[in-house]
Amino acid sequence: MTTDVSALAVPALPPGLRGAPVYLDYNSTTPVDPRVTEAMMPYLAEHFGNPSSANHYADKPRRALAHARGQVAALIGATPGEVVFTGSGSEADALAIFGAVLSHRDPGRMQVITQATEHPAVLGACRALQRRHGTTITYLPLDPYGRVSPADLAAALTPRTALVSIMTANNETGALQPIAELSAITREHGILLHTDAAQALGKIDVDVARLGVDLLTVVGHKMYAPKGVGALYVRSGVHLEALVPGGGQERGLRAGTENVALAVALGTAAELAAQDLADGRPARISVLRQDLHQHLQAALPGRVHLNGPQHLRLPNTLNISIDGTLGHHILDAAPQIAASTGSACHSGSHSPSPVLTAMGLDAPRALFRTSNHAGADLGRRVAAYDMAQLLFG
Repeated sequence: MTTDVSALAVPALPPGLRGAPVYLDYNSTTPVDPRVTEAMMPYLAEHFGNPSSANHYADKPRRALAHARGQVAALIGATPGEVVFTGSGSEADALAIFGAVLSHRDPGRMQVITQATEHPAVLGACRALQRRHGTTITYLPLDPYGRVSPADLAAALTPRTALVSIMTANNETGALQPIAELSAITREHGILLHTDAAQALGKIDVDVARLGVDLLTVVGHKMYAPKGVGALYVRSGVHLEALVPGGGQERGLRAGTENVALAVALGTAAELAAQDLADGRPARISVLRQDLHQHLQAALPGRVHLNGPQHLRLPNTLNISIDGTLGHHILDAAPQIAASTGSACHSGSHSPSPVLTAMGLDAPRALFRTSNHAGADLGRRVAAYDMAQLLFG
C-alpha cells in the first residue's frame, strides 16, 4: 500500500493552530500537515510488519518504504538508492560529517571546513571530531550578509581537507549560500561537499545535480512532517563510515529496523513540498514577507534594519533589528504572535545572536533583533498590516 498524495484532501488550518496565536516560527518547526498524518496512520495501526522480513506482513511496509524513498529522492533530484533515512536532521549531519572524515582512515586527511553560522548539529559534530580524533576544523569568514566567499574556500583548502560542510540556507536570516560555486571548487580538488538543506527544502528549488553536492541533509519537521525523521542524500559512489553498524538496512549506513510510518510521513511531505514549489506558493509567501517588512518600516521609520541579504534569502524569512528595543521584549509585548529571537537551539538565551555576531554586527544590534519565519499560516490568517498593528499598534 502506498498513498496517492493527489487523492488527499487539501486541509484547512492544522488543528494546533486554530484559535491560537499567529505562528511565525516555521524555521524552528512546522505543524504536521493533516495529509501527512493521514498517509502515515496505516503504518502505525495496521501494516506493522518488518520491511526486511520475507513474509506477507512485510510486503506493504517494504513497498511503502521504497515509495517514500522515491518521493524524497524526487524532491531533490536524486535516485531512490541515494536516500538514507535517519532519525533526525542532526543524525543525518553527524553521519555525513563523521562518516566522510572517518571513511578515509588516513590521519593525513583530517580537516573539515565549515562556517561559524552553521546549525549546532554541524558545529557539534565538528567539535566532537576535533575532540575525539584531532581533526582540524577551519571556519570560513562571512560577509556582512552572512554569506561565504568561494575565494575564501579555495584559499582554505589543503591536502588534509576531507570535507566541506556549508548549509544551503541559514535558519535565522534565511541567507542562501553559493553552494554550486563552492561545489565547483571542491570537485576540482576531489573533496566532498555536504550541505544541510533543512531550511531550504520546500521553500526554494533544491537539486543535488545542479548544486553539485555529495551529501545533503533533509529534515522532516521543517516541511510539515513529524519530528524524529530525516534523511541523508549520499551521492552514488561516495563511501561513508557507518555511525550505527549492525544489519544491512539503509545501505549499511544506519542499522536498525526502519520506522516505516515516519518514512511515509517524510515521503508524503516531500511530495507535497514539490507540489507547493510547482504551484508558486513560495513566491506568494515572499510577497507577504515584503509587505510585513514595509509596514514595519512605515510604523517605525529609520529604526528597522534588515539582517542578511535583501534578495539571496529564503522567501519566508524576515530577520530585523529595531533600534531601542530588545527582540524578546517585543515578543513579550505581543502574545498574539509566536515568533523567535534566534535559533530554537539556543532558546532561553538573551545573548547576542552568534549568527549576527559572525556577520560583524555589534552586540546591541545582535540583541535588538527578531526573526519571523512565515509559512502557510501567515497567508491564511493575518495580513501584513494587521501584523504590524499587533506588534506596534
